[in-house]
Amino acid sequence: MIRQNNFLTFLFITCCSYFTNAQVFGLVVDKNNEPLPFVNIYIEETLNGTTTNANGEYELIIPAMGKQVVVFKYLGYKTVKKSIDILGGNYELNITMTEEGLNLDEVQIVANNNPANTIMRKVIARRKELRARITNYRVNFYSKGLIKIKNAPERLLGQEFGDFGGGLDSTRTGILYLSETISEVARSNGKLKEKILASKVSGEDNGFSFNAALDVDFSFYENRVELGSQLVSPLAENAFAYYNYKLKGTFYDEANRLINQIEVKSKRAEDKAFNGTIYIVEDEWALYAVDLKLTGKQAQIVPVDTFNIKQSFNYSKQYNIWLKVLQRFDFEYSILGFEGAGRFTSAYKDYDLKPNFAKGDFTSEILSFEKNANKKDSLFWKEKRPVPLTTEESVDYKLKDSIQIIRKTQKYLDSVDAKKNKFKLSSLLFGYTYDNTYKEKYYTINTPIENLLFNTVQGWHGSLAFNYLKLNKEKGNAFRLNTKLNYGLSDKRLRPTATLYYRFNKFSWPILQLKVGNEVRQFNNEEPITPIGNTITSLFFERNFAKFYDLTFVNLSYSKEIVNGIRTNFNLGYEDRKPLFNTTDFTYVDINDRRFTSNNPLAPFDFTTAPINDHTIVKFAIDVRFRFGQQYLNYPDEKFNVPSEKYPTLYIGYEKGFASSSVANHFDQIKLRLNQSINVATKGTFSYNFRAGAFLNQGDISFVDYQHFNGNESYITRKDYMESFLLLPYYSLSTNQEYIEGHAEHNFKGFILNRIPLIKKLNAHLIVSGNFLTTTNNKPYSEFGIALGNLGVKKIRFLRVGYAQSYFNNTVEKGINIGLMF
Repeated sequence: MIRQNNFLTFLFITCCSYFTNAQVFGLVVDKNNEPLPFVNIYIEETLNGTTTNANGEYELIIPAMGKQVVVFKYLGYKTVKKSIDILGGNYELNITMTEEGLNLDEVQIVANNNPANTIMRKVIARRKELRARITNYRVNFYSKGLIKIKNAPERLLGQEFGDFGGGLDSTRTGILYLSETISEVARSNGKLKEKILASKVSGEDNGFSFNAALDVDFSFYENRVELGSQLVSPLAENAFAYYNYKLKGTFYDEANRLINQIEVKSKRAEDKAFNGTIYIVEDEWALYAVDLKLTGKQAQIVPVDTFNIKQSFNYSKQYNIWLKVLQRFDFEYSILGFEGAGRFTSAYKDYDLKPNFAKGDFTSEILSFEKNANKKDSLFWKEKRPVPLTTEESVDYKLKDSIQIIRKTQKYLDSVDAKKNKFKLSSLLFGYTYDNTYKEKYYTINTPIENLLFNTVQGWHGSLAFNYLKLNKEKGNAFRLNTKLNYGLSDKRLRPTATLYYRFNKFSWPILQLKVGNEVRQFNNEEPITPIGNTITSLFFERNFAKFYDLTFVNLSYSKEIVNGIRTNFNLGYEDRKPLFNTTDFTYVDINDRRFTSNNPLAPFDFTTAPINDHTIVKFAIDVRFRFGQQYLNYPDEKFNVPSEKYPTLYIGYEKGFASSSVANHFDQIKLRLNQSINVATKGTFSYNFRAGAFLNQGDISFVDYQHFNGNESYITRKDYMESFLLLPYYSLSTNQEYIEGHAEHNFKGFILNRIPLIKKLNAHLIVSGNFLTTTNNKPYSEFGIALGNLGVKKIRFLRVGYAQSYFNNTVEKGINIGLMF
């Protein structure tokens, strides 16, 4: 009886659906029977519409029975209007569209009076008004993301890439990523929030798509369009400084409105500007459609070759305004042997321009998911998706979903692991990894050969390490055990360390860590001289810049984001410190008049005096990071923070040393840091990082606990430029008193050099920087630099080369600086 009632209920709902909703479907082609993609299809005088897919196919839901007028609109083609009488069920309607004949008869071109400029001045004059009218709204959003690859390499630098989820054919060509999203979007005075109602990713039954409305929120009514960098809109207030305009012709739309087709061309190829066509409604001076292109070089997104943004607007009789209903975002990419193309198609419907927003509707959460958003079945998607799948897309869903079922089984995962886990002779030299993917357990052994290094304290030294990782991707927690045995051939010391790490979740990211052992550590814990860098300078240039002490320790730390934007870190440790001395003067290149310095950073040529005394101490530290204006994406399995460039990030820290074997070593230090990176429209990026601190008791504390600064004597910057100096000698201004440190730089990117003939072919970025440091009882140290960044070959551009000059104690130092930018 229950089953019978369920059947009758299902039958009733099906019948009701049949008589209340109908579907118009078909194919749109040109006169040569070639399919037309991205045709704007909608019911006349409404925003209820859809678009054709890449094969020219479409499906349009008709919410009411009776006579309807369906409009087919495609740029460059005559608009087609078809009257149909819907009685229920499905209705097939195939359309052939013919090219639009542009008319220039009514346009009178007078010398020194470009009609396109006249139109654009009117559009720009009305830009703010139109933007203000769509500042507050709600809208339903659909997006389909598709990324394809062709002739994919099987391996790169020894790394095998497999079949990318099973979507490649015999030529290693196919779909890398296919995903769909349905969401509700709301905007209020510049604030945007989105709730994803349904999410589907090909080959991932638990997948949550990343193609959201937030990522394709392009409005050309803004002065700047954010796409990799700040790009100048053709409708911007200063657009005439970047663009030339030409009226290509006019035509009338289905409502007999005059539409102006205007060619948009950037004045300089390297400017952050678009090229293409925009369509303007006469008298209303609003966007009718957009078809604009730019290069990845202009957007400063290295892997991408070209971008193409197409937008289509429909007139809303209800609100008396043109609203964006369709958008297509295409790109082509190529880097390191990988090449292909991608497309993100978006549809907007059910606009509400008079939303009744309540206080608290807009918070720091800008993206969220409805419960079980990724569990919608195929019937749901068939009914809801406005853009039908192509045959290729349907096959990809079916293929990868079936492959996924197999590849998630223990039998399959164990077979893959068995192949990777084979022990090879090279494993004795370069380490071995054992994976148990099904149980999410991973084991790694590192040998001393693969991490062999050199310093003058230990000589040649390497580590035998064992690492264990246990994940729970569903809960987001992770447990890690790392153990290491480090041995120095010259000092003949074995130093063990062990670390226990546990991450509780991926929302507030609480992390508990315990570390114990004995190690050789640099006086500056930030390690401005990297171990590999010190190895190279020691062996080939007879420069042992790094200075060390012996540390036996137990350290416990806990960090967590307590509320959005505020993260705390607590640290408590016991330390036993001892001085170290050079035990070797080995070098490959013995340079005349040069020898290794001592391991005493305070007295480089004193080889007998220790820089510190033996002592123990307990240290406690608390650090708080404030990211003002931080927003976040709230995925079901993880929180992704989105820092705001409008506000700086503030760090406040307190460190205390106590319970030492010598009372003189006790100390208290307070620290402040403020940093920010700001996009200055099309003129590049300005960044700064300021730090200040003070020791509350200025006793004769251990040199280990001094505030050290990231100097540089090797002419090579290995750390972030915003945290290091260009020419400052290591440890020369280390202090146990007050200090103020500052770093600032402006990267003009292509704003200046791309305007200079010949030089612009380098595609280099001009960077100017300045650093300063002042400490108690010392004159201020300052330096400036000028550099060329983004140097390299083709798309591999990470090199930065520049000139630096410093000023200290009436002395000027000059030098060359080389570094990497990532």
